[in-house]
Amino acid sequence: MNQPPLPTPGDDDSAAMPAPPGLAIAASPVLVESAPPAAGAHPPPRPRPRAPSALVILATLGVGFTLWAAQGLLLPVLLAMFFALIGNPIIRLLQRAYVPRFVSALLVLVLGLAGAVLLAQQLIVPAGEWIRQVPREMRDLAPKLRDLAKPVQEANKAAENIARAAGGENIAKPVQVVRTEVNDPYRALTATPRMIAAVLAVVLLTFFFMVYGQSLQRNAIALLPGRQQKKLTVDILQSIEHEMSRYVLTISIINILVGLALAGALFWLGVPGDEALLWGTMAAILNYAPYVGPLIGIMVMLLMGFVAFDDTWQSLLPAAIYLGLHTIEGQFVTPIVLGARMALSPLVLILALMVFGWLWGIVGLLLAVPLLVCFKIVLTKIEGMEGWARLLE
Repeated sequence: MNQPPLPTPGDDDSAAMPAPPGLAIAASPVLVESAPPAAGAHPPPRPRPRAPSALVILATLGVGFTLWAAQGLLLPVLLAMFFALIGNPIIRLLQRAYVPRFVSALLVLVLGLAGAVLLAQQLIVPAGEWIRQVPREMRDLAPKLRDLAKPVQEANKAAENIARAAGGENIAKPVQVVRTEVNDPYRALTATPRMIAAVLAVVLLTFFFMVYGQSLQRNAIALLPGRQQKKLTVDILQSIEHEMSRYVLTISIINILVGLALAGALFWLGVPGDEALLWGTMAAILNYAPYVGPLIGIMVMLLMGFVAFDDTWQSLLPAAIYLGLHTIEGQFVTPIVLGARMALSPLVLILALMVFGWLWGIVGLLLAVPLLVCFKIVLTKIEGMEGWARLLE
């Protein structure tokens, strides 16, 4: 009986013959096995684990509560860092003239304190006079305000009459609640030493930040494990120091010029020199809080105008001058001097002012913009966070 010849390994027909089931199963892992990575190729990065949304919300609330609860400790430190950033450019200039850093910091601090004391001596007399005269001036101001508010009152009465005629019944008057507050003399007695201690803490911390800030940075960077982490941290800290020092010093000079311009304009209008300096200092301080500070300043200038001048149109001149100076500074001077690198979105600025003002009060309003600029600098230096930095612009 004739049998068909067995195929040899070299025959082409062997490729067309189906393999037995057992051989196919055994060979399938070999067919699907991935090729090994090439030499020198980096493995693909692992995806970062993402925290649940509830955990992120709880962490945010925890951080916010900590910032509010620890404001007695945080605010002196932040104010000292703020003042040290103002003095660092001056200290660097003195160091280039071969003045030691300790002597430079002491000189800058003494000159700053001397200037603040001299300014306070000039302002304390007119400020006290205004505080004593405010009740009497408000009584004299009441007729002017009634004349200005008379059209509004008439419109309100007309609206009430229309609503009463449409509803057919009398509109109930709102209930007035009178609150009384008992003055506690011990509260003022305990608050004064606490305020003095806070001022001394700010002064000492400012001096130590200016003298030992660089060595503290170097020692903190030395604790990092990797060379890449050290390099990134050094880059971030240097950028924050240089950019923030430049920003804070520039804004301070611009605000001082705005205050001097307002004081000169008020003196030209006939306001006494010490009072004009008082309002100029107020404008310079309020200008650290964009939008909110100038709005408060315009209201104060409006009130001051009605108190200082008898003519209605002349009473509006101080507020109009303040508004004009702020418009020129905010729309032309500051963008030209600082450029687009420090540009911040007005909406983000308002939100930051609301948050930090709610947390820390007036000090939070003054520190909101520097902290936001610092946060933007950090985001621009971290890889993958550039989009968040552009979100703030």
